[in-house]
Amino acid sequence: MKITLKDGSVKEYSEAKSIYDIALDISEGLARVACCGLVNGEVKDLRTVLDSDCELSICTANDKEGLATIRHTTAHVMAEAVQKLFPDAKVTIGPSIENGFYYDFDHAPFSREDLDAIEAEMKKIIKAGAKLERFVLPREEAIKFMEEKGEPYKVELIRDLPEDAEISFYSQGDFVDLCAGPHLMSVKNIKAYKLTSSSGAYWRGKSENAMLQRIYGTAFNKKEELEEYLAYLENIKTRDHNKLGREMGLFTTVDVIGQGLPLLMPKGTKMIQTMQRWIEDLEEEWGYVRTKTPLMAKSDLYKISGHWDHYKEGMFVMGDEETDKEVFALRPMTCPFQYYVYKAEQHSYRDLPIRYGETSTLFRNEDSGEMHGLTRVRQFTISEGHLIVRPDQMVEEFKNCLALAKHCLETLGVGDDVTYRLSKWDPENPDKYIGSAEVWEETEGHIRNVLNELEIPFYEGVGEAAFYGPKVDIQAKNVYGKEDTMITIQWDALLAEQFDMYYIDQNGDKVRPYIIHRTSMGCYERTLAWLIEKYEGKFPTWLCPEQVRILPISEKFADYAAEVEKELKKNGILVTTDMRSEKIGFKIREARLAKVPYMLVVGQKEAEEGMVSVRSRFAGDEGTKPVKEFINQICEEIRTKEIRKIEVVEESK
Repeated sequence: MKITLKDGSVKEYSEAKSIYDIALDISEGLARVACCGLVNGEVKDLRTVLDSDCELSICTANDKEGLATIRHTTAHVMAEAVQKLFPDAKVTIGPSIENGFYYDFDHAPFSREDLDAIEAEMKKIIKAGAKLERFVLPREEAIKFMEEKGEPYKVELIRDLPEDAEISFYSQGDFVDLCAGPHLMSVKNIKAYKLTSSSGAYWRGKSENAMLQRIYGTAFNKKEELEEYLAYLENIKTRDHNKLGREMGLFTTVDVIGQGLPLLMPKGTKMIQTMQRWIEDLEEEWGYVRTKTPLMAKSDLYKISGHWDHYKEGMFVMGDEETDKEVFALRPMTCPFQYYVYKAEQHSYRDLPIRYGETSTLFRNEDSGEMHGLTRVRQFTISEGHLIVRPDQMVEEFKNCLALAKHCLETLGVGDDVTYRLSKWDPENPDKYIGSAEVWEETEGHIRNVLNELEIPFYEGVGEAAFYGPKVDIQAKNVYGKEDTMITIQWDALLAEQFDMYYIDQNGDKVRPYIIHRTSMGCYERTLAWLIEKYEGKFPTWLCPEQVRILPISEKFADYAAEVEKELKKNGILVTTDMRSEKIGFKIREARLAKVPYMLVVGQKEAEEGMVSVRSRFAGDEGTKPVKEFINQICEEIRTKEIRKIEVVEESK
């Protein structure tokens, strides 16, 4: 057989060989650092035996596949350590993830002290240096094997495997785990690791299942790489919106109100209000008309749309269909409401497109384990809209929706921080969707063509579509690397039929329109969380809940400070005055810590000459200016939504 290596060279063998043996044949040094192999682009365990021509790349810790293998093996070592220290703990699943690994256990919550003890036990296991051995068992033997070990979750996983699946296990000393691999040859090759946190997680991600305890960790090939990553984690903690947003007084949560139901404080509310007014005015400029529809509806409405059959578990339902005359549900979306706005009048082909926009408050019954700050909540507000269009208008209107979304992202300063996903249906699970395969393939093809024509880089996600149509999801990551959908633009060729929507064409015939579901900026709460982390609380001036703070040097200049404040407020500037009897240096530090864009220091000279001494977080000391000049400057900055770059980093002490 001929093995073509990454550098193009070819190795020929007369008999089958494992990937590890081929690495050893190339060099002992390569075999020592090998983690896994890529066979024709597919990740394979080093123990995999090759018996035919193929392309082979040997992966080390310098490759993402190799690093993932190190982390996967470290997860197994962690599981062994947990079971040595906590023999009653049941193991479930433990994969490598983007920045490390996790393992879920059926056990009581783990404390930081527990994690430290587990790390110490892992050190002993790694020092012992057990080799990892792979073996396979027939289904019934595999089930019996795990039943005898008292691992019910593994038994369930085996029973759910396809009938023709190969059921493989890895052992390291006395510890054995159901696993497809790949893994290192020995645990002694694990060099640097750290258990970072623990939290609750439902078995298989479903709230009706058992609550497990998840331990997160990370691993690297070198201690220096681990230390660098841990320092990075400490840094991003200061940017986590869930921490920083509370410290800045933007939002809070209260147990007696409920999880996923944040309270926006006055400053956070002002930021949401600023964004909402901007979006509503902007959408009118782009040809949208506004609607205002109810927050709830009878189940009848959701049965027509299909949400009752496909989304009921994610809704807050009031009433029982078996005992109550009417059952209501809080709305998880606005589309069917706006359809009835459209249906209230008859429309001609000349009327289309009609672009409906609404600032919609929505409700979704998210699992408690999914709640996080402002990014995953049960009540939220969204810049929702639906376009009713003729089929011949669909492509152009879809492009315009993408253009509006990109404009919003660029204005917020986050246009380069997103990725685009074509979210498709899953043809392997057609019962999750309405419509035929032909409709889905056609509509997905239209979106793909639009993205290619606009030269927007994108990737495709199978099974990520809504049940009634494919969409473009604009994705962004939080400081921890978790990806969330920020903006959605969806192609819908099906629901007009469900709701008997039509327009009269030029021949006088009734014709079904197409529908675009879209957001221009997305969820206001999630966007606020994104901006907190993006700017570390140092927002562009136009978004700031406090744009200027006036700092009189002493009480003698309180009257002049009040005059300046009045003048700024007349021009719509968000301003406060610090009248405390504190030294000016203390007031400046306080304003800087509050991340206020501009500080206006006023004393005798400023009062006599009608001036203000301007300090900003952008350029430090900007000198003394007439009040009118400063007002014109900041008003222009706010009007244009300029994002000033920080030129000077001032000390906080």
